Amino acid sequence: MQITLKKYTLQLAHTFTISRESRDEQDTLIVCLSLNGQTGYGEATSNPYYKITIEGMMAEIENVRKQIEGYTFDTAENFYEHLESLGLHKFTLCALDLAANDLYGKLKGKPLYEIWGANTDKYPITNYTIGIDTIEKMVAKLQEKPWPLYKIKLGTPDDVAIVRELRKHTDSIFRIDANTAWTAEETIKNAPLLKELGVEFLEQPLKADDWEGMALVKEQSVLPVIADESCIVESDVEQCGPYFHGINIKLTKCGGLTPARRMINRGRELGLQLMVGCMTESTVGISAIAQLLPQLDYVDMDGAMLLKGDIATGVKIQENGKVIFPKLNGSGVALL
Repeated sequence: MQITLKKYTLQLAHTFTISRESRDEQDTLIVCLSLNGQTGYGEATSNPYYKITIEGMMAEIENVRKQIEGYTFDTAENFYEHLESLGLHKFTLCALDLAANDLYGKLKGKPLYEIWGANTDKYPITNYTIGIDTIEKMVAKLQEKPWPLYKIKLGTPDDVAIVRELRKHTDSIFRIDANTAWTAEETIKNAPLLKELGVEFLEQPLKADDWEGMALVKEQSVLPVIADESCIVESDVEQCGPYFHGINIKLTKCGGLTPARRMINRGRELGLQLMVGCMTESTVGISAIAQLLPQLDYVDMDGAMLLKGDIATGVKIQENGKVIFPKLNGSGVALL
């Protein structure tokens, strides 16, 4: 097996702002794993919140290149166990695991969802994310991208007023993501107002470790609450169970498709609603997420839709939210 590492800087179509940061570009690492004439592609982005850099991930992989390239590849699951034994960070694991799953599907001549026994007759559509901005610019983004389902990033002193104004310009469903910016009291107070404005659920309103606050929110909020920053890795699913109505799984944070599939299974056993979310990433990462669609209640896979230009082909998302799966196997990814 041969590893090739590629760093890209993705340019965003608009400045993207959430409660804790703004950015106009996003660095990302693409891992290419080649074997027997096939190449699988994986992706992981840099992330200041989690102190992840592209250079750090590349250095981690270079330090264990021989152990990876010398591995006798059979299944993505076995390969993941091998990678875990090397002590790699979850973001680095994700890029390698996505590449391994894509490679496995290509070697088997089937898309991943088919290998996993799912079909794509029914699946949730992705939301389209509107970052924090002036009211005028947020409205302009709605009008620029008509979409049946929006995720609205909040975390300002005027959050309900923002949603009230946006509602004047669309009948689409809203989801609210406060990215840990609210208190329990704010959340409980805002929830009925937001429900009246057509909001479907709230994503991670409180700090990730505010379990006491989340207990109050789950008991008193009139809207369902989905964990994001509180649900990073597999062990978090169990802890989130009593405090949230659902979980948002991020492949980069948990370590890739292999652990994400286990988190989905455990979440389903606990009766949680299941969502997979994306970073601001290319079609490489988005196409991997798409393989999980038949297993999900909700999905946030608009990362590549927020870019000025893409670096890969794969899954395509049409204007009505319908997903076009590529003819290539695995995750269906090829670099441009």
